[in-house]
Amino acid sequence: MARHGGGRGWYGKVLGAALGVTMLATGASVWSAQAGAVGNSSPKSAASASPAAVKPVDVTIAHASDKGARGVNITIDDGPDPTWTPQVLDVLRQYGVKATFCMVGTQAQAHPDLVKQVVAAGHRLCDHSVSHDTTMDKKSEAYQSKEILDAERMITEASGGVRPMYYRAPGGAFTPYSRKLAASRGMRPLGWNVDSKDFERPGTDAIVTTVEQELPNGPTILFHDAGGDRSQTVEALRQILPRLKTQGYSFGFPVR
Repeated sequence: MARHGGGRGWYGKVLGAALGVTMLATGASVWSAQAGAVGNSSPKSAASASPAAVKPVDVTIAHASDKGARGVNITIDDGPDPTWTPQVLDVLRQYGVKATFCMVGTQAQAHPDLVKQVVAAGHRLCDHSVSHDTTMDKKSEAYQSKEILDAERMITEASGGVRPMYYRAPGGAFTPYSRKLAASRGMRPLGWNVDSKDFERPGTDAIVTTVEQELPNGPTILFHDAGGDRSQTVEALRQILPRLKTQGYSFGFPVR
């Protein structure tokens, strides 16, 4: 899995927002935030609700689509962003496509209205850590736990009680511990098969070509809606989505 380490300084500006986040109140819905720290995580890093309400999922990294052999999973990373997420949502709505939004905790906390819009449109949420540290796999288990569980809580709170269904490690920096922790919280570890390279802004045509050439590798495609100018991503989606539909693909979600 590719690691997008360059040009990520903007995360540092919002990292401080992760500190001192208050605990999310327990709700009656099964989607409300859940409790129970795993491993050596501290109580402050654990989401709050009954541990029994959380159903563990498979610890292996998901790549397949719930739509089967001709299914495609659109995944959108690093947001939400007030400029680009609404435009991505508009394109997805135009073509009737549901996607999985892998959200950075501080971004979700800063833009709860956008998180709620994503949920209201029928898309799924994914925990993408608090600060998008692509070296998480080199850090302590306590650090990994805080990054994952605090982001889970931030996203759940921002959404109004809808928990993320997946965990995607920044840059693919999974560890056996992080996968086990996420799975114990009901978040299936989520990988990708096709890196659109849109983060590098190579041009819309290049993004489209990369997706078409790499799609035989598997159904889960990586795009971004934050971290800089994402106009090329928006236009690439506008071209790719109808093209894939005419080729007989259907759009689904990563397997759980």
